[in-house]
Amino acid sequence: MNYFAHALPFLDRPYFVVGTAVPDWLSVIDRKMRVRSRAAQTLVGDEDPRVAAVAEGIIRHHEDDRWFHQTRAFAELSLDFSVAVRQVLPQDHGFRPSFLGHILVEILLDATLIADAPARLEAYYEALRSVDPQLVGRVVNRLATRSSDIWSAFLSRFCAEPFLYDYLEDAKLLARLNHVMRRVQLPMLPGEFLTILPAARLAVGRRRAELLTPSCIEKQESVTRDTERRPPDL
Repeated sequence: MNYFAHALPFLDRPYFVVGTAVPDWLSVIDRKMRVRSRAAQTLVGDEDPRVAAVAEGIIRHHEDDRWFHQTRAFAELSLDFSVAVRQVLPQDHGFRPSFLGHILVEILLDATLIADAPARLEAYYEALRSVDPQLVGRVVNRLATRSSDIWSAFLSRFCAEPFLYDYLEDAKLLARLNHVMRRVQLPMLPGEFLTILPAARLAVGRRRAELLTPSCIEKQESVTRDTERRPPDL
């Protein structure tokens, strides 16, 4: 799962939302920096509810990922996408197609959820903007295998550049994927890669219910009900 799918059921709990993002943020900040559920469990009962919520969000992230990566839908879609990448980039016999097959399922699931309820994505960023980044940094540095002093700058930049919106457009998504390629030191993706994205979006959309945890499905149903009840614009 990716940022938005992890956070969607908990948008009214900003520090929990932050916690759900921390493991993925660490892969951006420092790929050797890790935070595990066992460490986070030590702060679940902290007297500061913000600290406890960050720890709970970290644990939830790992639980979600464990569930998600064991689903049949994830296995089948990631394999299908890996094959599609190899077909459009036949010269690529390395790790990149399987890596892309994996992350495309996660990213396009976020794209599907965002397209369903764009206002919820703004609520996600509002939740992140509302937290104390210094406190978040202190919590993560207590739990992680390494420490970092860039949390204030990182959180500010993450919110100022809301790239999750780019998942909705193929060209912008390709640009974001190339940011990832650069970060993990893999070759850039050419324009031909765009040809596989429309079908990939449809495939993930058809199987999203199989990819979502029960709490996320419940939240999606709630959002749908609220939308149906909303009076039409006059």
